[in-house]
Amino acid sequence: MKRLPVFLATALAAGTVGAADFPVAGGGTYNVAVRSMKTLRFASTLRQQYDFSCGSAALATLLTHHYGYPVSESTVFAAMWAQGDQPKIRREGFSLLDMQRYLASIGFQADGFRLPLDKLVEAGLPAIVLITEAGYNHFVVIKGAADGRILLGDPSSGTRSLSRERFEALWPTRLLFVIHTAPTQPMFNLADDWRAAPHAPLADAVARTARGGVDLPKFGPGDF
Repeated sequence: MKRLPVFLATALAAGTVGAADFPVAGGGTYNVAVRSMKTLRFASTLRQQYDFSCGSAALATLLTHHYGYPVSESTVFAAMWAQGDQPKIRREGFSLLDMQRYLASIGFQADGFRLPLDKLVEAGLPAIVLITEAGYNHFVVIKGAADGRILLGDPSSGTRSLSRERFEALWPTRLLFVIHTAPTQPMFNLADDWRAAPHAPLADAVARTARGGVDLPKFGPGDF
């Protein structure tokens, strides 16, 4: 099994690398831009500042990366904190009503809808949803859907995908919080977003020996 050079493995674990030079047969080098998966996961999902601020981070993600309205998580947090029930927010986090009021203040209209997920996908609309995972309620953004997978912008772990069955099991309310009136058009199912959650079924794995003669590791069902 070929191992990554120590400098590259360390850089990938730590974060972004501008570029890496790899030697090629016959002499010379090949320059490749490198970004870690950790960096990719937060390229279009904003990280929450506090345990109870997933709502402000999800809303900032929705506006910045799906409606072309750049705003920081701290800006959204400060506005909703100032206008909201602060003791309740500290206990329970922000609510959809807090988000709705903030959006109205900047010219966006949003509401909660109980609609089939397929309708959202057909319309090409991103949405904020409340999921229940590991015993916690948590706001995430539906960023896309394809091939039986749902792409989520998770303020705690970044962009990730789940099977549709797994997502629906974590989404008991079936409530979609959707912006329906906005000064800009929504963006949904972007190819760049999916780069953070590549599809890698075992059935599509490459053979143990690649065309170039490099011995690749073989993975089994228990390796993921």
